[in-house]
Amino acid sequence: MKISLIGLTLLFLVFSCPVIFGQNGTKERIKVHSTALENNLIGDPATRDVTVYLPPSYASNTSKHYPVLYFLHGFTDDDSKWFGWEDHWINLFDILNKSMSTGQAKEMIVVMPNAYNTFKGSFYGSSETTGDWETFITKDLVRYIDSHYRTLTQRNSRGLAGHSMGGYGTMRLGMKYPDVYSAIYLLSACCMDNSFITDETVMKNNENLTSKTELASASFVESINMALSSSWAPNPENPPFFIDLPFKNGTIRDDILKKYAANQILYTADQYIYNLKQLNAIGMDAGTEDTEISLATRKLHELLNKYGIKHQYKSYTGDHLNKIEDRIITKTLPFFSESLEFEN
Repeated sequence: MKISLIGLTLLFLVFSCPVIFGQNGTKERIKVHSTALENNLIGDPATRDVTVYLPPSYASNTSKHYPVLYFLHGFTDDDSKWFGWEDHWINLFDILNKSMSTGQAKEMIVVMPNAYNTFKGSFYGSSETTGDWETFITKDLVRYIDSHYRTLTQRNSRGLAGHSMGGYGTMRLGMKYPDVYSAIYLLSACCMDNSFITDETVMKNNENLTSKTELASASFVESINMALSSSWAPNPENPPFFIDLPFKNGTIRDDILKKYAANQILYTADQYIYNLKQLNAIGMDAGTEDTEISLATRKLHELLNKYGIKHQYKSYTGDHLNKIEDRIITKTLPFFSESLEFEN
């Protein structure tokens, strides 16, 4: 039996290529301790769950090093939900396998820390109440991943992305730490401008909360008011939650709203223009049916345009959740495949 030249060539490619299309990557859930999160006033653990995705060729090609994409989840979510350790509206593990095993995206390590806490979300800030999440994400976690996995350790090989609260965190950290990340992508980033809920019933319920048990069963809008204050308006002299809400006895507190504004992207980004210009790539998108977030994302797009900062922006038909899988597959992962530096 004769084997054609084409057939020999195909056999050579199959057996010599380190990545075989259709092969999946793996995931592992690890524990990472952070001194930056120690002694937070609310008593959340300083050792955090972290899910790490290792691409298809990681186990077989043991000499290869990979870029790292840090991915931040949204409010009330965690890494377990996003990575398919339990059923959820999205499964990032399946998305990564689909994209990398077919060659739609280049192979990279993807890391998601669990930012779910007593307040159902850290907002990736720095607060005595919840801990210094900025330092955990940008230093402690990066240092751990670089020392335990085969990563490309230069900033040009490190990206940051996130959805909703994670999109907010991506912009917050990206514009503060361009020495750590070279590319960022915001998916439906929340809380970039006016954020808290002013409904009278919600405010009353917030003020009536007295325990962690009550907080755990609070509604979404009640919870987000508490979470924003835990990150943006901590108060070590105000137990049991050690926060100041932007209202008291139903009356809006302008002094606390100023603390909120000092942490909202659309009011602070002007201070970080030189940092933003150091980033190699910036991307952002939001669905038109996600009305307030879509408007805020457009305002950020316009702000970057005003300063002549090159970036990608898209307003698409969709809501806060229903197109996120598609956006990650068709936009976010290709974005990092193009903007990150890979091993030759």
